[in-house]
Amino acid sequence: MAGEWARVKGTVVGLWPLFAGLFLAGFASAVLLFVSSSWGIGLVCIALAGICFSLMYGVRRTERFFIGARGEERVSWILRSLPDKYHVFNNFIAGRVHVDHVVVGPAGVFAVETKFWRGRVTVEEGHVLVDGRLPSRDPLAQARAEAARVGAELAKKGWQGVVTPILVFASDTFLAHIAEVQGVVVINSNEIGKSFGTERVVLAPAELERLVSLMENNA
Repeated sequence: MAGEWARVKGTVVGLWPLFAGLFLAGFASAVLLFVSSSWGIGLVCIALAGICFSLMYGVRRTERFFIGARGEERVSWILRSLPDKYHVFNNFIAGRVHVDHVVVGPAGVFAVETKFWRGRVTVEEGHVLVDGRLPSRDPLAQARAEAARVGAELAKKGWQGVVTPILVFASDTFLAHIAEVQGVVVINSNEIGKSFGTERVVLAPAELERLVSLMENNA
């Protein structure tokens, strides 16, 4: 299901320090009661500091993952409106990576990375910027890497072909609406139907059917 992996990952990444702090607090209480009051007090202070840190920063990180999950759900809902000859795989597993969406249809195979950025998205000098600044992680490199992983996963199953990387902004804040940057198609989610509404045929019906059957175990 779209967004499910993002929520699981966000919960683990954002809240594991909180769980560790609670465990340390329990251990510190035992030390305080049965071993040494001075050591116990020190461990309790460390545990409380860790818990406070987790509540301040861990929850924020979790919230970012959940926002991303909502973006994936929006894009998944839009992709469901594509013609029946297109097949959509959400949370496609390629090696150790969960790719947000993989779309397979007559026009080819597409690995879709979804972002739900609120800021104004532009392309300048071959880079994607949000509110005029470089993001902490290059989304173009991420999209290309995921497409390569999907291609490698399909190659292991016996299919050799091109996987096109697509970077979709679920918030529709990309000012150019659609562009190709460093080999990646960058697009707003509200342009998806138009972009896939092409008569171009890359995969013949028989090859498309075989490819879909190969992919079903990875979705």
